[in-house]
Amino acid sequence: MKYMFVLLFFCVSLSPVYAGGKDSRKKVKNYTSRDATVALDAFNRIFYNKDTKVYNALSDRPGRAAIWTQAIYWDMIMNAYKRTNDPQYLQLMDEIYQGACGQYDNFNWNNTTEWFIYDDIMWWIISLCRAHVMTGDEHYLELAISGFDRVWYGSEGIDERGSFDKEQGGMRWGWKRDEWKGKMSCINYPTVIAAALLYQITQQEDYLNKAKEIYGWANNNLLNKSTGAVADSKHGDGEPHWKMHLYNQATCIGAGVILYKITRDSSCLDNAKLAADYVKTEMCDEHGFLPFENGIEQGVYAAIFAQYISELIDCDQPQYLKWIRKNIIHAWQNRDKDRNLTFKDFGNPCPTGAIEVYDASACPAMMQVIAPAK
Repeated sequence: MKYMFVLLFFCVSLSPVYAGGKDSRKKVKNYTSRDATVALDAFNRIFYNKDTKVYNALSDRPGRAAIWTQAIYWDMIMNAYKRTNDPQYLQLMDEIYQGACGQYDNFNWNNTTEWFIYDDIMWWIISLCRAHVMTGDEHYLELAISGFDRVWYGSEGIDERGSFDKEQGGMRWGWKRDEWKGKMSCINYPTVIAAALLYQITQQEDYLNKAKEIYGWANNNLLNKSTGAVADSKHGDGEPHWKMHLYNQATCIGAGVILYKITRDSSCLDNAKLAADYVKTEMCDEHGFLPFENGIEQGVYAAIFAQYISELIDCDQPQYLKWIRKNIIHAWQNRDKDRNLTFKDFGNPCPTGAIEVYDASACPAMMQVIAPAK
């Protein structure tokens, strides 16, 4: 009887993961570290443009992807270098930076043709801070600081106010149109992350004070503290727009995690977990697959979520690992095996035709930051 029990336990422990959906008994294999490299290299082979040194928007023709998403793909390369220590990714980091300089007027933040929304700038500030930490290159830090100043304080002749609302608090989204002047989560929580990163690098208290101020405003105006839902935006004194997006949940998590690491204020970590739990319990489908959207550029949202859920897990929160690994396992199993491309709809096969870079980014991004189960 004892040996029968041991054999039964052994068989159960080695049983495969099964897919959800119509064929609930379809076997799927765990991904490996090699798979993570294959997935990223396939993503780069198909979307990275060696001439422009930035990413194309579509798999079947040139044409650069949105400016803010290029920073997310740059993050993916940084994470690949951290994971593998392979110098090819360090070289690619530099290439992408040079390509961005060529495409975006050498990060001239006052060029309002290239840089016309505050959050476009802020995503790059975050990535420039990470690049500085990884390489020690002071130029990355200089650009991050000048970009942050541009967003916070504005620029004479372009927008004298800047994004920060001195009277009412919070960060405005843009300056060109009235409808852009709402206070979106996509500028407020990334501002917290950027300011906190700059504080970690420079130890200047002003950055930490700014991070705390915007975090307080955002949580009081954009976060449902009972459910963990993060509103898309708030316009004026009215109710927030309770449309939830995965990347806003993600940056709320990231803002809470980095402030927790700096201050050890447990409420910041609690808020991060609340936002993550909302994604898991309210935004995922019945199989636990991450939500996806079909709007312009929205396929990149899960790639952003990858960055910040991994940082939350690293704060001694392993309860999210099985869930995220399941998403990766199914996305990789459902890849287009001819191209090794994955799709934002993790529970179904990747389309075999043309695909947007945004929609293909989630799984390779997750694989760089979430190690496979041993």
